[in-house]
Amino acid sequence: MPPHLEEAFRALRLADRDIEAFDVLRKASHIHSSIIGFHAQQAIEKSLKAVLFAHQVEFERTHDLVRLSYLLRQRAIEPPLSDNSLRRLNPFAVMMRYDDWESEENFVDETAVWLQTIRDWAGKQVEIIVRQAS
Repeated sequence: MPPHLEEAFRALRLADRDIEAFDVLRKASHIHSSIIGFHAQQAIEKSLKAVLFAHQVEFERTHDLVRLSYLLRQRAIEPPLSDNSLRRLNPFAVMMRYDDWESEENFVDETAVWLQTIRDWAGKQVEIIVRQAS
């Protein structure tokens, strides 16, 4: 398998780990929302990066979900989440890990839907590239 596709599948596996952590942590009432949000942000970041790897798009080291989405859209690849949704998750990458900020009440449930949506989309995008490469 070409290295760019190996990297895409690795990113998807890592996203799956963060989704699993998100699912476990969101069920525990004593876990701070910043920790739960961190895993959500990470899963979405890795899912977006998986698609970038699959399409062999070079990108700088970043946690900015909006920037990653922009790079995809520049190549006519439309992610399933709006920039507004992605922007809400960006602070969890770094800033919220060092603050005691609380998220809005429905944040976790809404984010769970986003995670499933983007992970399913990213998996399909990578599979399309794999089929084209065969």
